Amino acid sequence: MAYPEIRIDLNKIETNTRTTVERCHQQGIQVAGVTKLFGGNPEIATAYVAGGVDLLADSRIDNLKRLSGFSLPKMLLRIPMISEAATVVQTADMVLISEPETAKALSNQAKALDKSIQLILMVDVGDLREGLYAMKEIQEAASMMDGLPGVQLTGIGTNLTCYGGVRPSRKNLTQLVNIKTELEKLLKRHLPVLSGGNGGTLSLLETGEIPVEINQLRLGSSLAMGIGLNDEPIPGLQQDAFLLLTEIVELRRKPSIPEGIIGLDAFGNRPVFEDRGNRMRAICALGRQDIHPDEICPLQKGIQILGASSDHLILDVEDCSDLLQIGSYLTFLPTYGGCLSLMTSPYVKKIIIT
Repeated sequence: MAYPEIRIDLNKIETNTRTTVERCHQQGIQVAGVTKLFGGNPEIATAYVAGGVDLLADSRIDNLKRLSGFSLPKMLLRIPMISEAATVVQTADMVLISEPETAKALSNQAKALDKSIQLILMVDVGDLREGLYAMKEIQEAASMMDGLPGVQLTGIGTNLTCYGGVRPSRKNLTQLVNIKTELEKLLKRHLPVLSGGNGGTLSLLETGEIPVEINQLRLGSSLAMGIGLNDEPIPGLQQDAFLLLTEIVELRRKPSIPEGIIGLDAFGNRPVFEDRGNRMRAICALGRQDIHPDEICPLQKGIQILGASSDHLILDVEDCSDLLQIGSYLTFLPTYGGCLSLMTSPYVKKIIIT
């Protein structure tokens, strides 16, 4: 064993994926399985594919390259940089895009490489992350992209919850449907894809409020971690496919308040402490260089996370009934943000369980 480690249960991910894909397919919705949570790891992506996803998607080109062995279409989620246009055309089959100049760059590279790439024009319906906002801009961009060689305007999409926290609703998704209808009139042709967002939109699927015209969702944390809107558990899915294990390196009874004048900690914050007397404390080999302490929850009862430095996680274990000693390991359930940090930290071992 080598800690800290994150254990990834492929069976649970595959089961979550199959359950979710079946629900979506029943409503005529294709699923793009988002792999950025685990850095495009092909072994984990295999669980998505076995679960029936229709596409593989990631925000990073390097991650999409790792998925080249899969025959499913690849989608680039982050709006591309002009400087990476050639690599995008070589690697991705479908791209989310908002800037006309970037579309021109992709067109030039597609012609040079004798390839074709599909474009999903991103529209902002309120979250204020990526996407065109004014209808005139949307129409002008769609008209220009529709005439470019080497690229195909396949549809439109939107993103919600990720930046502004705006919840998907029947109202804002109907707005997206109406924009697509207007663009089809303008272009005088059908746009086959209407990409309605991420796992937060699944809540509308459960309540029957998602417009029937939405036919694609981009899902990552819902498949891998069984969570949806506001990171809440999705009924029928498993939330513990990713577990963090780390080892106790110090176990001592100490006062609960430091001695001396309190200044700033290593991260520029002034910590506040509660006097609870002398308490049993454990230090684990894990720090903010790997994950923020607010992004993990201990699974053993009676453990409280007090904080962390760059390399040490400090815990109050006074009320833990487990027999703890130096070398014992503790288990934590990470949040989505925590899992993302752990999976990208080179200091955390990744253990695949099949």
